[in-house]
Amino acid sequence: MDWLWITIGIILVITGLLGAIIPGLPGPPLSFIALVLMQFTKEPPFSAQFLVIMGLIMAGVSILDYVVPVYGTKKFGGSKQGVRGSTIGLIVGVFVLPALGIVIGPFGLLGIIFGPFIGAYLGEKAAGKDSSTAWKAAFGSFIGFLAGTFMKIVYSIVAGVYFFTGLF
Repeated sequence: MDWLWITIGIILVITGLLGAIIPGLPGPPLSFIALVLMQFTKEPPFSAQFLVIMGLIMAGVSILDYVVPVYGTKKFGGSKQGVRGSTIGLIVGVFVLPALGIVIGPFGLLGIIFGPFIGAYLGEKAAGKDSSTAWKAAFGSFIGFLAGTFMKIVYSIVAGVYFFTGLF
């Protein structure tokens, strides 16, 4: 039966890493669930204290992922429209453009990088901001997005390392 938990865990670790980048997939929670599944094996590798700490870190990272881009946008003079534009730009950059064959790069990498930036700019322009303010807010949104994504990637990698270390 261990093979079932390990197989599902591996799938969750991989999906968690993808979810750290792709919006709509909860990367850190999926990575955390992989760690929890390891506890169902014959020899559970983690202590309850470890799982509680990893769970709290996962919750913190997940909350910060929503707060940091908003903070970055507001810190650089942006509005809610800039944040919404950044989110829409990310979705368009990740899903729509690659499906249309428009984005150059592996898996729409340029869409992931530039989608939020362009979306925040367009959102600010739609809100009636001048170009200078819109660019500044777009930059803040972009920095916030990168910071949130970086936190999710780091957590998912750390959880993956613990998962595979726990196998041995």
